[in-house]
Amino acid sequence: MSFDQGINRRRFNAAAAGLGTAATLAPFGIVRAQPAKLRVGMLLPRSGVQGFIGQSCQKGADLAPAVLKEMLGVDVELMNADTETNVDTARTRAERLIQEGAHVLIGPFDSGAAAAIAQVAEQRGVPFVINIAAAPQITEQGYKFVFRNFPTAPELVRNGLALIGDLFQATNTVPRNAVFMHVNDTFGQAMAKGIDAFMSRLTQLPFKIVDTVAYDPAARDLTVEVSKAKAAQADFLLLVCRLNDSIILRREMVKQRWNPMGIVSPGSPGMYEEQYYRTLGKLSEYSLSNVPWYNPKAPLTHTVEQAFNKQNPKDKLMFHALNVGYTFEAMLIAADAYKRARSTDPKTLADAIRQTSITNRMMLGGAIKFNAKGQVEGLQSACIQNLNLRPTVVLPANAAEAKPIFPVPGYKG
Repeated sequence: MSFDQGINRRRFNAAAAGLGTAATLAPFGIVRAQPAKLRVGMLLPRSGVQGFIGQSCQKGADLAPAVLKEMLGVDVELMNADTETNVDTARTRAERLIQEGAHVLIGPFDSGAAAAIAQVAEQRGVPFVINIAAAPQITEQGYKFVFRNFPTAPELVRNGLALIGDLFQATNTVPRNAVFMHVNDTFGQAMAKGIDAFMSRLTQLPFKIVDTVAYDPAARDLTVEVSKAKAAQADFLLLVCRLNDSIILRREMVKQRWNPMGIVSPGSPGMYEEQYYRTLGKLSEYSLSNVPWYNPKAPLTHTVEQAFNKQNPKDKLMFHALNVGYTFEAMLIAADAYKRARSTDPKTLADAIRQTSITNRMMLGGAIKFNAKGQVEGLQSACIQNLNLRPTVVLPANAAEAKPIFPVPGYKG
């Protein structure tokens, strides 16, 4: 008997009585028998302009059930949905996953989609754990069912800009100005606001932003935007990007023979992704991304890497570190809460997530603990430079695999 088909009061009462103590009455009158598995609705952009990144995140989701079974003794069933890099699609797919019995939603990499899914989750009373999405307003709405284990845009900017200062000190360089280019989506606008707010506060930074150029992340031609940025004659490019546009932009820089001291992201995806290397080859070298990253020395990192290598024998975790790491940790949060709650009742599960305290993690930062807004604090970033066609930690020094190179070879060449 399907809930979608509707039931009358007599049949409802009979069904509830028949379920006995194995049943839980969730919000909105939905009767659910206690299942043997936690059903996770995974929402990711596996197609569209963010398709490569969504597929990268999916690798973290796919390896999680076996690892979590071994770690926690919890059975997890994945229910995958493609948001198609579309906010409206994300909303409808979230609704469908809930109707099909998902106990918790996870995803979706994109801030716009995350905001839409958060509304659905809150309205339906189903926990939503965000793997990757940085727009701060998502956890500023007073939601009770929305949780995020990822830095907000201001935190990304603060951590990223501080690492830029460390980069200049480590390389004995003093750039005086930068041109700022950023995608104009929800994430990019949040990052731009963060940079505006923090530039005046971080007095140790020696540079000023002389011009700002916003662009559509779905653009297929950035000739005009790169020309404008080049005309600013800035020492280096400060870039907030996605994957596809970062490839187009880098090619256009070469075409226009624009050779600044370097390209530095204060905290965005794109330039450390495997597809960036595969598409650009040597042109991908020396790009710098200050991003949340895994701790290569953490025991859980080794566990996840072994599972990753088993499922992806022709791939390497380093090319998917952020995407796989935060997607896996979102699954870990849900499974850990389910084990403690011993229930899939939405409110009970949300309460358990709120009490999370996980110290055995793979991403840089302290214990996974949610504040009153459902946000994890104290998450850290690393400076990643593309060296020898691979993402390489160059800062902080205690985690560095190599020394940073700045300015890049060919500067003004």
